[in-house]
Amino acid sequence: MFTFSLPSWIEALKYIDLVAVGFFVLFGALVYVIHNYIPKIGAVAWVTAKEALFQPLFTILTLVGIFALFIFLLIPYNTLGEDIKLVVTQGLTVVKLIAAFLAVWTASTTISEEIDGKTALMALAKPLNRRNFIVGKYVGVMIAVTLIFLILGTFFLNTVSYKVVYDARESAKDVPKAIECAQAIYDILPGLALAYLETIILAAVAIAISTRLPLLPNLTISLLIYLLGNIIPVIVQSSVGQLPMVVFIANFVSAFLPCLDHFSMETAVAMGKTVSWYYVLFAVGYAALYCSAALLVSLLLFEDRDLA
Repeated sequence: MFTFSLPSWIEALKYIDLVAVGFFVLFGALVYVIHNYIPKIGAVAWVTAKEALFQPLFTILTLVGIFALFIFLLIPYNTLGEDIKLVVTQGLTVVKLIAAFLAVWTASTTISEEIDGKTALMALAKPLNRRNFIVGKYVGVMIAVTLIFLILGTFFLNTVSYKVVYDARESAKDVPKAIECAQAIYDILPGLALAYLETIILAAVAIAISTRLPLLPNLTISLLIYLLGNIIPVIVQSSVGQLPMVVFIANFVSAFLPCLDHFSMETAVAMGKTVSWYYVLFAVGYAALYCSAALLVSLLLFEDRDLA
């Protein structure tokens, strides 16, 4: 008779939570360094982060994410032993979408509302230039996004670890060892890293748009960029052999919009493949370059913006 025991799951969780605590400590140390050793940028970032963290949206999104991840754990998918793949793909998507929505919403409101309310003009009247203002806003947005990502990511890894044991119990198999639970978690860590990189790109784009447009147009454009960014390879491939105008539009879109499909791990999970950390390293370089370009555009758009 199958006996369900938790030691393997709990033992794996000890390593998960230990790593999670390490990331939280590192995150707190970085926030402390930014706030105390880069005073101008740190001051703007701290105010922006507090506004994002104490707004009801942050709490609502966190609770919705935890509830969704918990429900995915219990849904019977009837996939003959492949339930774990669906849990991973759906969990990655939920964490990414919630973090991206928080990033776009906060970036949209924190700049456009301060411009409309003349708060930005008052802030820049102090010894604070526009470059520090934009960079500080972006850092503040990323503090809030990183925190919700750590919370949901930690809970997601816990659900995946438990799902390995849960599926074994439902299939009347032997209780998985802790190493099996830990391996399942290790395999999806690159996916979380890629999802985070995609989020910081969307945040940088939203910051650039918010220097000129209010919340609703920013959300619409950001959603359009997200959708197009995930189908750019399909657009380019489908333009082969087509009319010159179609080829031009496809190449134009692929040249300026971020190729967000590079940050998606869902297909690899569905095919039973893993993403290497070398690929994640190249993705970090791509994200850094695109974020830098987006922030440069933000500075150019905000430099001559009439705040009065």
